[in-house]
Order: sequence, then C-alpha cells, then structure tokens
Amino acid sequence: MASLIELIKMLRERTGAGLNDCKKALETNGNDLDKASDWLREQGIAKSAKKANRIAAEGLANVVANGNDALIVEVNCETDFVAKGDKFKKLVDDITNTLISKKPANVDEANKLLTATFADATVAMGEKLSLRRFENVNKNANETFGAYIHMGGKIATLVVINKDDKELAENLAMHIAANNPTYICPHCVPKEVIESEKKIALEAAKGDEKLMSKPQAIIDKIIEGKVHKTLSEVILHEQAFLLDDSKKVEQVLKEKGASVIKFIRYQVGEGIEKRVDDFAAEVMAQAK
Repeated sequence: MASLIELIKMLRERTGAGLNDCKKALETNGNDLDKASDWLREQGIAKSAKKANRIAAEGLANVVANGNDALIVEVNCETDFVAKGDKFKKLVDDITNTLISKKPANVDEANKLLTATFADATVAMGEKLSLRRFENVNKNANETFGAYIHMGGKIATLVVINKDDKELAENLAMHIAANNPTYICPHCVPKEVIESEKKIALEAAKGDEKLMSKPQAIIDKIIEGKVHKTLSEVILHEQAFLLDDSKKVEQVLKEKGASVIKFIRYQVGEGIEKRVDDFAAEVMAQAK
C-alpha cells in the first residue's frame, strides 16, 4: 500500500493541486485517491464560482484541420503567465480535440462537455478559465484549408479556398493574421456599413474649409474616394499581399485561379475590457 507521501505525490501529478490541498483531500476521503481527486474537483468548482467576477482576457487561440473538418477556438485565462504555461497549452489542445470530435452546436453545449476538464484545470492553475468562442468549419473534397497560428497562439486564422493549393491557402492564412481583414471582397460589405462610412465622411467634410467652395458633385466624388480608401483597408481583395506587396490579394487569387470561400481570425482578448487593478483602493477596501 502506498504511503501518504506517495499518495500526495500521485494526487498532485493527477490534479496539479497544492501540497496542503492534496493532503487535506486524502485525509478527508480516507486516503482514497479517486475520491480525493473528485473532492478537489468539487473544491475547484467552488473556487471557480468565487472567481466569476474576474476578467479572463488572456489565453490562447488554436486552429486544427482534420480531413474535411477544421476548428478554430479561443480559450481564456486571467494572466499571460498562465497562458504561457505548459498546463494551459495542454488544456487548449484537449479542448480543441474534444470540440472537433464531438462537434457541439454552440458554446453552451461545449461547456457541458468540458465541465470536468475546466474543473480539474481550475484546481491545477488557480485562475478563472473559460471557453470564449469556437467555430467548426467543413469543406468539400476539392477545397483546401489554410491555418496559421501567430505569436504562440495570440492570433489564429483559418481560411477555405476553392482549389487544391495548400501553399496558397496557408499563405492567405498568414496574410489574414497580419492584416486583419473584415470582408472578402467589396460586394461582401453590408450596405449599412457603407452608409455609416459615408455619413462619417460627410460630417468630416463639413468642417473642411478646402471643400466648402467646391461643387457638390466634386464633394460627392471626394467622399466616395474616402469611403473606398477606408473600406479597402479591411477588404481582403483590396489589401497588398503580404508575401508580394506589388500585388493585391485579388490579383494573386486570379493568377492562381482560386477564390476565398471563408476566413476566420481570432485574436485573444479582442473586444474584452481588461481589468485595471487599483491596488491602493483594494487595500483601503479591505481595511474598512
């Protein structure tokens, strides 16, 4: 029979929990390793609830392709220190594999599948962890996935093209990571977005003394040019290709006889308001 020290070591390796937590778990559960592990998981769930008001804006994005299926995902934690650790990287890999194999319909369904995984990880890492978003993507046999992970997982991109050209697809995925387009082509831009940009340009033009003396037809042309310039920066076809900036992406695609069917780009923490801690205020609050 294993000694208490050996059991503590085994429990730590299994759960990643601290020495004292493992010792208490074993003592509470009659040195039963499985029950102690479950007990720590339960404690981890309780700790997660206490962390619910924390902001998890760090983490990793991941992308994987398997045959005609691909998945892109973002998993968040609270600190960059944890995000860079091997335990969190393994967690993201495990979540990626679960999602691409089980194919849940949405984040709520995914979280039900991952309840135990997140509970164990919370015990091991001691931070609020969350699945922020994911998307399963399917392609036809004659189409190709391109995937790219930048900065160790701070940005992940997935692209689908209508041609069997792995190099082109991967180069486009790299381009999308670097240039952050929003739309594939000009026709993909919603009318309301165009109208909004026109309104902004018109308001800006009203305060431009150089335009006040010009005919309305000239002003309209200038407005149209400004809107096109603004939108071209976020339209994939209009961007200078990353690997050959003498050509636009649209020209590269034409030369290759290919087109982009879909792309997705995840940047960790985008749109999340990160917490700014006020240490002095926290100390004063605790002193009251």
